[in-house]
Amino acid sequence: MAKGLPTRKDDYSAWYNELVKQADLAEHSAVRGCMIIKPYGFAIWEKMQRILDDKFKETGHSNAYFPLFVPKSLFEAEEKNAEGFAKECAIVTHYRLKNDPNKEGKLMVDPEAKLEEELIVRPTSEAVIWNTYKGWIQSYRDLPLLINQWANVVRWEMRTRLFLRTSEFLWQEGHTAHATKQEAIDETEQMVKVYADFAENHMALPVVQGLKTESERFAGAEETYCIEALMQDGKALQAGTSHFLGQNFAKAFDVKFAAKDNKLDYVWGTSWGVSTRLMGALIMAHSDDEGLVLPPKLAPIQVVIVPIYKKEEDLEQIKTALAPLTKVLKAANISLKLDDRDSFRPGFKFAEWELKGVPVRLAIGMRDVENGTIEVARRDTKEKMSWQLEGAGENIKQLLEDIQQNIYDKALTFRTSNTTEVNTWEEFEKALDAGGFVSAHWDGTAETEEQIQDKTKATIRCVPLNNPQENGTCILTGKPSKERVLFARAY
Repeated sequence: MAKGLPTRKDDYSAWYNELVKQADLAEHSAVRGCMIIKPYGFAIWEKMQRILDDKFKETGHSNAYFPLFVPKSLFEAEEKNAEGFAKECAIVTHYRLKNDPNKEGKLMVDPEAKLEEELIVRPTSEAVIWNTYKGWIQSYRDLPLLINQWANVVRWEMRTRLFLRTSEFLWQEGHTAHATKQEAIDETEQMVKVYADFAENHMALPVVQGLKTESERFAGAEETYCIEALMQDGKALQAGTSHFLGQNFAKAFDVKFAAKDNKLDYVWGTSWGVSTRLMGALIMAHSDDEGLVLPPKLAPIQVVIVPIYKKEEDLEQIKTALAPLTKVLKAANISLKLDDRDSFRPGFKFAEWELKGVPVRLAIGMRDVENGTIEVARRDTKEKMSWQLEGAGENIKQLLEDIQQNIYDKALTFRTSNTTEVNTWEEFEKALDAGGFVSAHWDGTAETEEQIQDKTKATIRCVPLNNPQENGTCILTGKPSKERVLFARAY
């Protein structure tokens, strides 16, 4: 176990917080509720960003950038959206400081430098983007408009936790405009599938694709699609959302286009996004009491080599013996690090790279050089093996694939064994207390949804896509229901 790292069983929250710090991923900043993402943590985010960005471009999207500040009048234009984010807004009211005459060496807000219109620090960009689209869209020839931006947003959170909920965070937000309703729905569904593919095939994180209930929808959307994941403490985490906006924002900002028959109509919109919250999901879904467990596809360092030597001459011999292996790994674009620091003992290095979640650790000493062998340790199972150096490169490539799959399989097994189908209120409460997803009938009303949340702190995470239709009765009211939904306590 890492030094000072609590166990998941004893205190899951403390384990998570301490792991984020000890693994050098992030730390709290001088600004309350905001975080500093450290180089190792940012390297993981960069990998996520690069993979997702490629997926967005493969589906026809282009990147752009829009302002951090949103005039209050624009923010208010779409009422539901404004109301939904109003309590989280940070607002700029002045543009200058001056010396405080009553406090030497201190500054004060210059009352004469008040802005004519207050600016909202973007909590989301629909307002400023749709105001811009009004000038970009005139006819059907301008559609579809498929834009994404990588940016930061500010949502003034009172209770924060690194990566999971911070006042400022990084994300991407897609904003698209279409000529028809069906095109916009197709886009919304396409992007939730892109997110699910990324989560499962790169993060090794099984997710449930579904629809949010009306009360859980994005403010200003007609439908919200989501991917929901289950963490090791039995709580759910929303890992991504894709919103069908209908014509709500087009009407709010008067974005019309001339169709082929020259008739004017409002465009149809979508928005979709994932954020640095994915970092929290990655940590909580896979890691253990010894530290991070990273899927190879997202690990900044996929293979670390620890040479064990006493003299510089020994190190040179080890490097020479390793040369064919490192050549094979680099040719396969496997990220590799040789940890030849002479200020730390091998045991310290082993523990450090285990804490940081490096998928494969290789160790080699002079006896290994003589025998043509190398010690191989895999992070996910902690299994150690002795391999022949010759041919080890190809074996390591396969091992990384096996580790990626094993991490996913483990998470899927956990989710499956922690998804419970219930039919009564008593079963429901018991299953919630045990943790995990609870599949249950609900009468479809917001009132019942609210009552269940008040009684249990559980929310409807989603109505799964392609949900089987079956007659049943609501667990709380006993009223008729035609399908089950997924409940859970959540982050």
